[in-house]
Amino acid sequence: MKIIHAVRIREGNETEPCEIRIHEGRIFEIGEKLSEKKGEEVYDARGMLVTPGFVDIHVHLREPGGEKKETIRTGSRAAALGGYTTIVAMPNTDPVPDTPEKLKAFHRKAETDSLIRVKSYGAITEGEKGMELVDFTAMDKEGVIGFSDDGKGVQSAGLMYQAMRSIKELDGIITAHCEEDSMLFGGYIHQGDYAIEHEHRGIHSLTEDLQILRDLALSEATGCRYHICHMSTSGGVRALERAQRDGAPVTGEVTPHHLLLTENHLREDGNFKMNPPLRSERDREALVRGLREGVIGAIATDHAPHTREDKEKGLEGSAFGIVGLETSFALLYTHLVEKGHLTLERLVEAMTEGPSEIIGLPYGRLEEGASADLTFIDLERDWVIRSETFASKGKNTPFENWEVRGKVETVMLEGIPIVEGGKIIE
Repeated sequence: MKIIHAVRIREGNETEPCEIRIHEGRIFEIGEKLSEKKGEEVYDARGMLVTPGFVDIHVHLREPGGEKKETIRTGSRAAALGGYTTIVAMPNTDPVPDTPEKLKAFHRKAETDSLIRVKSYGAITEGEKGMELVDFTAMDKEGVIGFSDDGKGVQSAGLMYQAMRSIKELDGIITAHCEEDSMLFGGYIHQGDYAIEHEHRGIHSLTEDLQILRDLALSEATGCRYHICHMSTSGGVRALERAQRDGAPVTGEVTPHHLLLTENHLREDGNFKMNPPLRSERDREALVRGLREGVIGAIATDHAPHTREDKEKGLEGSAFGIVGLETSFALLYTHLVEKGHLTLERLVEAMTEGPSEIIGLPYGRLEEGASADLTFIDLERDWVIRSETFASKGKNTPFENWEVRGKVETVMLEGIPIVEGGKIIE
């Protein structure tokens, strides 16, 4: 038995003292004034906010095939330091997990190398080539969380329709990177004022919106659960809101960088290049509103580590993607919660229970009987983001030297500390 003294969210931004008793890796009891029992281990976190362990349903661990950029070992430790206890790995690796055998190999590696709970998606199409569908039934039996060709939009409407019909039969979910290739025209940043002024080729918002609209219609027609990855446009938010209102089983996620940055923040620096790109202030405001009102159900980092060489070629030549696991909570707490754009309650919900519910995981809950995955945060602690301190191999962040508040101090997985004092416990 273990008893914890801490503070939890009551409502909005209000908090209250609480005690949590843990037994055999689960939350046994929660109350305001639980009495300590003889011989019981006591963890005193008075003054610190306790939340469920964060859940990220969109993480690139790069392994297998991209170990120079990240590994299961380094990525899971970066996640733990950011307060995450469960993450889901995207399938754009080499080889792509498009068979049960490849999934088994990934799961075995995760069991031995990961500090936290790592789940995985399987590909929608063989090799993520958009040509032939995988064997969804065989993959489902191997414990895949969902299906995605992340990094690539499935270009054929007919193929996506067939995929949704099959995955519906399994009560599965598709998580989609939405991008209409015929609308790219060689673009690599948002088609807006910055692209025009600096003579860059732009990516129009329609590139994302057209495939979102197509897939929402397919989801409504088939009844298949469908989730939009890393939303970046106001048009996408409006479309998702309409589809939800009409009863379609559809959800969406947004990243910290799309909630905080726009094309106005762009520099001639590869660390500001991601896909989808940073868009307009109007888009950013729509994303914040969508998150606040619950249209967008989850915050996901789209953690995408690269080598320094990959990101030193400017906006045109650098690889797409930035890291985010170690900075997400503090950035959003500082710039959304403290500035009154979002409540602490909604922020935590979108980083815990929200993503868990979307993909059907039993985590992210602070309630009796739940797994004792807990994150403890010092909301008063100020710190500066320095990529050189990241546990991730990826140092590619546009938030270098940003001053933030709210530091993850302790993380427990099934009641066992894996981070204490902001440092990994091996």
